[in-house]
Amino acid sequence: MEITKVGIESIAIIQHIAKITWAIAYKEIISNDQLDYMLDKMYSTESLQNQIQVQGHQFILANFENNPVGFAAYHTKSSIPEKMIKLHKIYVDPSQQSKGVGKSMLQFIMNDISKEGVKYLELNVNRENKAIAFYKKLGFTIIAEEDIPIGNGFFMNDYVMQISL
Repeated sequence: MEITKVGIESIAIIQHIAKITWAIAYKEIISNDQLDYMLDKMYSTESLQNQIQVQGHQFILANFENNPVGFAAYHTKSSIPEKMIKLHKIYVDPSQQSKGVGKSMLQFIMNDISKEGVKYLELNVNRENKAIAFYKKLGFTIIAEEDIPIGNGFFMNDYVMQISL
């Protein structure tokens, strides 16, 4: 497996993986209307360009035998006095889950950010998402709950999870 940092040239690949993973990951958690709204809001070409070029999110792609099988995005949370990195996204093609892709991407990210003296990696995850068990297995703990309004009357009902590096 190869994991590489990518930019706007990989937007179409990121959108494809997001579409196939979200359809399965969230089908029993959120409505189809909210799913469509969130995909459009977070994964439109314009939104992804903004995340990469303006907000400074670093995207990575995981490739297995030259096929993209997962992606993640992370960013420094500079408003926190202690050095912390926010993991914004991590998704693995459902046909490739439980094969170490997600764990490999997280290890890549932790290796990358540890060079900067980062103390914590933090993420948000839907409180009904099965991925919570995956994060706990890797050492993340739940530190808070958040209900985040995202527009159109929709909310993200999340746990905030964190791991010390």
